[in-house]
Amino acid sequence: MSHDAILAACGLDRDRITGGTLAVTTPVDGSEIARVPVTDRSGAEAAIARAATAFEVWRQVPAPRRGELVRLLGEELRREKENLGRLVTLECGKILQEGLGEVQEMIDICDFAVGLSRQLYGLTIASERPGHAMRESWHPLGVVGIITAFNFPAAPWSWNAAIALVCGDPVIAKPSEKTPLTQLAIQEICDRALAAFGDAPEGLIQTLIGGPELGEALTASPDVALVSATGSVPMGKAVAGDMSKRLGKTILELGGNNAMIVAPSADLEMAVRAIVFSAVGTAGQRCTSLRRLIVHEDIYDELVPRLVKVYEGLAIGSPLENGILVGPLIDAAAFDAMQAALDTARAEGGTVHGGGRAMGETYPDAAYATPAIVELPAQGEIMRQETFAPILYVVKYREIGDAIRIQNDVPQGLSSCIFSTDVRETELFLSAQGSDCGIANVNIGPSGAEIGGAFGGEKETGGGRESGSDAWRAYMRRQTSTVNYSTELPLAQGISFEI
Repeated sequence: MSHDAILAACGLDRDRITGGTLAVTTPVDGSEIARVPVTDRSGAEAAIARAATAFEVWRQVPAPRRGELVRLLGEELRREKENLGRLVTLECGKILQEGLGEVQEMIDICDFAVGLSRQLYGLTIASERPGHAMRESWHPLGVVGIITAFNFPAAPWSWNAAIALVCGDPVIAKPSEKTPLTQLAIQEICDRALAAFGDAPEGLIQTLIGGPELGEALTASPDVALVSATGSVPMGKAVAGDMSKRLGKTILELGGNNAMIVAPSADLEMAVRAIVFSAVGTAGQRCTSLRRLIVHEDIYDELVPRLVKVYEGLAIGSPLENGILVGPLIDAAAFDAMQAALDTARAEGGTVHGGGRAMGETYPDAAYATPAIVELPAQGEIMRQETFAPILYVVKYREIGDAIRIQNDVPQGLSSCIFSTDVRETELFLSAQGSDCGIANVNIGPSGAEIGGAFGGEKETGGGRESGSDAWRAYMRRQTSTVNYSTELPLAQGISFEI
């Protein structure tokens, strides 16, 4: 399909995405595919006001009824999976299979949220006072702002929006300026679901298009109860700082610098497959991409040459074509950052395999690169930094304790994994003495999380959690209630206060 056909299939006709001031280019070939209108600060404030009014209505709708809206959204996404998946690929450059997988995540979280709408459970609590009953309830929180990044322009919005909606919260999306078209298409899908639902309040689901000033509008407004932000560590610190000034709530999904430990007992066939997908998927532009490989010295000389050979045969090209495994970086700045990181690695004594420009003659205006493997004598400063590119740093270890220390010796704490069939090693890795990340896997890579588990990490990753498990609690406010059904008034802790 042509670029225009992909856009039109998602309801983005040329008259809707031309004439604006925000230029959108596709990383597939570097061409401009749209020039969309942006939302100004007053428009953002008006959207927040509409959402605040919608909250007054939506919070009164029974949660199972709110779940019906999310069910309808899931049905719309099922119908639009192919079209939206292609748009994700066109706009952010991940291969089509990954684009379709991202939309499947949206469908899955809608299914999860529909069930959740009947399971927003509180607690009954034993009171120490006779004739008293205690209970804990959960109530809608308020307007939720959702700031998303270019590398996953669809799924993280849904992790937040589907849960927030069943919890009783309106949502306002602010996508990356690099990938606004996917969010515009999602808004079209939401509008159809809202129409089918019938009586949702105006302003329940909205989209703002523009730059950082729109995120600042969300963080500045006391009508926005929670901002969930995905992106860089500096962006997350700015969001957290602004929200803290008014004691607002945040969910932050920030940097990742994820490692895999490969032990002597590892199944190397499985490990190779997991390493390659985790390191080169989305051209190394996932927050959960594998960036550090910590290999036992006894198997290093067997594993690393195999990886180098596999890397040399990877199919690089247009992510819209079948059989391609590595698409482009998002833009030229990302390619330059990759080259700068490789230069630093060489200066630290690294041996670099690959990492050069690819597809230059075919797509001179795009930023394709061959994935790189960098052998280093030890974990230096470059390995402690996150570079959003397909660079895999490799170091040796001797003892499992040393490997875990290397794994944890970075500022980020998102995802981690170990390949081992030694239960002592794997259980140590999962223990309090093991990985300090929010995600710790055994015999699978660090990327490819399922929606059933809470997603997020520690340290500079931000500490937030989205998606499954009990992450829904972040979108609600907790209320503890005590009811005295007796004819007495005993005080807690046995206090005596007679008047």
